[in-house]
Amino acid sequence: MKEFVMIYRSEPMGEIKLTPEGNLEVSKEWENWMGGIAAQNRLVSPGMRLGNEGRTIKPGNVVTNGPYAEIKEIIGGLSIFRGESIEEVAEWAKSCPILAAGGNVEVRDVMQMNG
Repeated sequence: MKEFVMIYRSEPMGEIKLTPEGNLEVSKEWENWMGGIAAQNRLVSPGMRLGNEGRTIKPGNVVTNGPYAEIKEIIGGLSIFRGESIEEVAEWAKSCPILAAGGNVEVRDVMQMNG
């Protein structure tokens, strides 16, 4: 089996704040989705949510504030899964809760570094 990463992307939410009930509902959707995959022993690393603060370092040691300020989408988090093929893992991504919120999921294979 190989490892694959799912990268969760969406447009910035700005000042939108969920109610505690709404936040709980969204969290439960993610727990159910990821729990179903984990029950198959295919979850390598659970979802990791990225914060809103960041720096981008460019050639010449140019440092800019914020994650990817020049694009409309932001990377909100990632998870690592174990699967037989990228097609299998892409099928799991089709039921990811972020899709219902207008976001998208990128599935990539993980290449092990030697040395």
